[in-house]
Amino acid sequence: PRRGCGCGEVERAAQAVDGTARIEPGVLEEVNGLVEWPKAVLCGFEREFLRVPSEALIATMETNQKFFPVLDGSDRLSEHFVGIANIESKDEGEVRKGYERVIRPRFADAGFFFDEDLKQGLSAMGEGLSGVTYQAKLGTVADKAARVAALAASIAESAGVDPALAGRASLVSKNDLQSRMVGEFPELQGIAGRYYALHDDALADVGDVARYELAQALDEIYMPRFAGDAIAPSKLGQVLAIAERLDTLAGGFAADLRPTGNKDPFALRRNALGLARTLLEGGHDLMLHGLVECAVALQPAQGADSGAYDVTHFVYDRLRGYYADRGITPQQFDAVLNAVHESLPDFDARINAVRAFASLPEAAALAAANKRIRNILRKADGEVAATPDAALYTDDAERDLATAVDAAIIDTDPLLARRDYAGTLARLARLRPVVDTFFDKVMVNVDDEAVRRNRLALLQRLADRLGSVAAIEHLSL
Repeated sequence: PRRGCGCGEVERAAQAVDGTARIEPGVLEEVNGLVEWPKAVLCGFEREFLRVPSEALIATMETNQKFFPVLDGSDRLSEHFVGIANIESKDEGEVRKGYERVIRPRFADAGFFFDEDLKQGLSAMGEGLSGVTYQAKLGTVADKAARVAALAASIAESAGVDPALAGRASLVSKNDLQSRMVGEFPELQGIAGRYYALHDDALADVGDVARYELAQALDEIYMPRFAGDAIAPSKLGQVLAIAERLDTLAGGFAADLRPTGNKDPFALRRNALGLARTLLEGGHDLMLHGLVECAVALQPAQGADSGAYDVTHFVYDRLRGYYADRGITPQQFDAVLNAVHESLPDFDARINAVRAFASLPEAAALAAANKRIRNILRKADGEVAATPDAALYTDDAERDLATAVDAAIIDTDPLLARRDYAGTLARLARLRPVVDTFFDKVMVNVDDEAVRRNRLALLQRLADRLGSVAAIEHLSL
């Protein structure tokens, strides 16, 4: 019977040199599909190749040869790798030599690409981008880099980042697309740029510290790269990642490339979630719609669905699934989506507050009451006064409600000011008894117009405060 290759066999081979095998599940699966009687063979290569970016060497081993790289005790690439023979050989040494003979010229090629790219320099690579089309309606790759630079510079200050550095980093963020390394290994886009930025004399004027930050950001601009990946760790990287995704989304909609079914050629769904996560998890207190408006205004094309509202709605639609994975119900999400919120971190704070509120015993009754109030106000004729007149109260129940609402407003004003939304909703939950009593004993739509309109004003005042965190009527099933 066919015997598969397990992780243990590869790991044991690496342990012979006190290393740890890097085992990508996809590579292991592919190896198991190629061999019937796998035998792990520990191999090596000249240490001089380690001057080449480790990502390029790893890509060569995993993608091209289906070998398993071996990492040292510091999780750095070592000069060893594990190959999988198809049968246990009587002369393992010859098998080892064969694998090493195969990998050596490929590493030499990677070294040549690296050296030639360093000679050209990252900044010089950008000269050809004006001749590379990004998308027919959206101009060249150089045009895209310029738009991203404008966006990054405009939002940098709010993130505590130097706008000039953000703009400079954005302008060279696509340059490595012209490199020999990325031409051979497309998955190294951004990673190659990070290496080349550190060696580019044309970037020396920004200073050593800033150049290091810029180099890291060229890699981080593409984070998160896949589902479950972390967002960019640095603020500069986050600024670039936000600007990059804003332009991709605005451009995609402007060029009528909105996803349909399984078709998403510009990966707009992934970019939307990456944008939302970076704003949210990075704590960027920026209005999403305002950012989208800036990105839309920079596009050279305007399609049928290119408006900022469409793009903003698309991003929030991606967030629906993000929060569903965290246990937020559709009703809780809609309650916040339909309320006024300032930014995605603010949106998140409200979401968490609504989840806590929904677990309170008063929540269902207050949500139902607010739904009833909204329906009453929707049917009211003319404009409802902002403030009720205490002299027009005719029933103790409405006086009690007015007093309770006034007290709740006084108590929650400071809570709202510091975004203590959970505290706000917990305080508003205490209104439930007086609200229930009001609806049990008071008829709102009485014949006396002055009294009726005064009661509507009281309900409007109550509804405004109940809706100060979220449209809690959405919690009423």
